[in-house]
Amino acid sequence: MGIIVAGKLILASESPRRIELLRLTGLDFEVMPSSIEEMPQKGESPAEHVLGLSRQKASAVSSRYPDAWILGADTIVVINGEMMGKPAHASEAREMLTKLSGREHYVHTGFTIARKTADVLLGDVVTSSVLFKNISEEEINWYVQTEEPYDKAGGYAAQGAGAMFIREIHGSYTNVIGLPLCEAVSLLKCAGAIEFSR
Repeated sequence: MGIIVAGKLILASESPRRIELLRLTGLDFEVMPSSIEEMPQKGESPAEHVLGLSRQKASAVSSRYPDAWILGADTIVVINGEMMGKPAHASEAREMLTKLSGREHYVHTGFTIARKTADVLLGDVVTSSVLFKNISEEEINWYVQTEEPYDKAGGYAAQGAGAMFIREIHGSYTNVIGLPLCEAVSLLKCAGAIEFSR
């Protein structure tokens, strides 16, 4: 019993959150980061940005492993049209959390499945809305001294201590963490990459 992969499955990301989420499914997969440069293109929407990056990541790894199934993903936080990536330092994390405090923001994850030899390149974007409580300056100062903010879009971890800031989530919770499992597994099945055994 389990999920059978039709060949090799590679996650084109070294994100600990995506690895942990995909492991929850019981899928057998390898990890191979794409190492592409994650720069927004002028004029693209947040959805176009994350879908484009997920496609670049999947395609880059697919060119090295053309007969494998590749899953690439990218996540970004958006508030009032401003795209937030990962904070590089404490002052940037503090600025992000101050902007998110007491307000609703959106988390977009683009994901792409590629298999070069089968000419497969399928992708989608999932969006969730997240409402933060009003975060005190004391709480922000404490949180930016933890390790959590610095490799997370928007500077917080919904699956970690950052969960204490979240009042509501509308849409996929796993999307907010970094990989919408429901939609990603459904697309893998639709592409013929996996099947469920009895």
